[in-house]
Amino acid sequence: MDLSTLVDWGLGSFLAIMTILFIFRIVLTWYPQINLKQFPYNLVAYPTEPFLAPLRKVISPIGGVDITPIIWVGIFTLLRELLLGQQGLLN
Repeated sequence: MDLSTLVDWGLGSFLAIMTILFIFRIVLTWYPQINLKQFPYNLVAYPTEPFLAPLRKVISPIGGVDITPIIWVGIFTLLRELLLGQQGLLN
């Protein structure tokens, strides 16, 4: 296995997992009574919170709905396509 394959696999896996975690985080915002510090919710909250917290300072909730996870899903999906897509920069 060469380095480019390893980078593609590692980066692709990271971007896909983060996208899935942010989608779960979007679903969890529908249930504000859930404690994100409890298992299994903390498995979603801990990796995503470092990305969400700074963006929340810039973008306030719209109608009481936190849209920052939606923005991060778009960012990670775009990065995956730009870097690893069929005509991506790393292919």
